[in-house]
Amino acid sequence: MTTTTDDKAILTQVLDEWKAGVDAHRPERVAARFTEDAIFQGLHPYSVGRQGIAEYYDSQPLGMQASYRILETRRPADGLVLGYLDVEFSFTDRPVLPVKLAVLLSRAGDDWYISHYQVSRLD
Repeated sequence: MTTTTDDKAILTQVLDEWKAGVDAHRPERVAARFTEDAIFQGLHPYSVGRQGIAEYYDSQPLGMQASYRILETRRPADGLVLGYLDVEFSFTDRPVLPVKLAVLLSRAGDDWYISHYQVSRLD
């Protein structure tokens, strides 16, 4: 596993905020952790931008929660952090959904945002 402490801390900060929005069913809060032009691929057709991300999370069932574990990080360039994760989405009325998640974070000023989000189911 190749994960630096700094990169893991950056991912954890952003993903903890993403998770808090998911767990609270606050789609606008989730979307705020993404860049204005983020490419987003959940388990439904992809979208670009915060509006599509907010709509995606608004369509998720109440009570859905996320947990994650960082598997790998890379720093492809200054101001970018790539993360590869195990994520489990839990629900009140169905089994847990395990997925793989790849995110690319980009720095804007002193903050970091998700600019690319790609979920994969490995059945």
